[in-house]
Amino acid sequence: MYERSSVTELAESLRSELDRYPVGGKLPSSRALVERYRVSPVTVSRALAQLAAEGLVVTRPGAGAFRAQPRTTPDRPAGDTSWQEVALSAETAGESVPRSVDASGVLVSLAAPPPGVIELNGGYLHSSLQPERAMAAALARAGRRPGAWSRPPVEGLTELRSWFAREIGGSVTAADVLVTAGGQSALTTALRALAPPGAPVLVESPTYPGLLAIARASGCRPVPVPADEDGVRPDLLAAAFEATGARVFVCQPLFRNPTGAVLADARRAEVLRMAREAGAFVVEDDYARSLAHEDSGPLPGTLAAEDDDGVVVHVRSLTKATSPSLRVGALSARGPVLDRLRAIQVVDSFFVPRPLQEAALELVGAPAWPRHLRDVAVELRHRREVLAGALRRELPGLTLTHLPRGGYQLWVRLAEGADEAGFVAGALRAGVAVAPGRPYFCAEPPGPYVRLSFAGVAGTAELTEGVRRLAAGQS
Repeated sequence: MYERSSVTELAESLRSELDRYPVGGKLPSSRALVERYRVSPVTVSRALAQLAAEGLVVTRPGAGAFRAQPRTTPDRPAGDTSWQEVALSAETAGESVPRSVDASGVLVSLAAPPPGVIELNGGYLHSSLQPERAMAAALARAGRRPGAWSRPPVEGLTELRSWFAREIGGSVTAADVLVTAGGQSALTTALRALAPPGAPVLVESPTYPGLLAIARASGCRPVPVPADEDGVRPDLLAAAFEATGARVFVCQPLFRNPTGAVLADARRAEVLRMAREAGAFVVEDDYARSLAHEDSGPLPGTLAAEDDDGVVVHVRSLTKATSPSLRVGALSARGPVLDRLRAIQVVDSFFVPRPLQEAALELVGAPAWPRHLRDVAVELRHRREVLAGALRRELPGLTLTHLPRGGYQLWVRLAEGADEAGFVAGALRAGVAVAPGRPYFCAEPPGPYVRLSFAGVAGTAELTEGVRRLAAGQS
């Protein structure tokens, strides 16, 4: 059972029994709860912390947990918030695109599924694949560094910026890099710097829903450019630049989410040339470089390493290969745009907390780091093969559009005329959470799709069981 599920279930059991205790009454000791529910001390501690956050119990170090005084609500009528509907929908003069915020496509991958549901919609490595010991050791070492809690440079620690620069490659130096609070934050900063409200932003189709959410929340208009197994189609990219006058193209050249496709060598130079001729920036979201599979072969370099003219704004993050809570990433750019990126980041968040930067630096410099990447590469390949094989056996009516050599997901097309929403709902009733394909398109989708992640489960047994449930749920 997942630790997360155990915590949820224990918290629910304790919540249902609180009426047995008087206000201020002491709950059973942690040791008693461990023995009674056959869970770990960590699970007990987290469940009690959850109840404390809800105001149901009070924990006292060394004394135990006690039932809290029930919260009282003042006896007054509910307020009228209907006015907000008008205020939030009112457009500013000249605003051509409403800045509505639709996070549904992102929340599909962030929301925890109910207990017992197999998570094939996740966007992060399962805890069993995370380098938890190495991260804990790195955090402990970071805390002992001199000045670990002092204010860092707004651009980020020089040593960490240098490490990111080496990873990006080419002639990129630490001076070209800003440390960010993960990849999502970096993408948000990039779009705010490069595209004013109302401007078109070219995106691959299909693409990462979090990018579409950022663009729309910023008041920009995402414009799809179809892509195939070799990445974005240059002929359609050129036509999109000409038709829209766009000054930004966002792409994932390596293991694109959701398809896992890699931009072909023959297309890389074309993309840069087209952007340069259009006077446009290319935002390179290099999110999956550390998620290459064992059989991926040599990886192509970054577009940023091939760019000498400041066309590419490069985005990368440590989060996907480590933990959702290690939110450390980087932006790389050259020329005046770097000053604008820095200014926006400073206004938004000042800087990334220094202890987190120090911990990231300790982690990537430790011998455990390359071992972790090798282990993940082996396991992701194995999981990919298991999931793909199970789909072919149990659900032959589905089409696996591409077998990726990196990333953590399979992009699956449903049978022609299938009901995508009905498939997703049926899967959940059968005990499997999958991601619908519709949020990956910023215009009408060419067909029904689902994305199946193989990174967020405990092991391959859950993958085969998940596909068995999918087949049973659609029959």
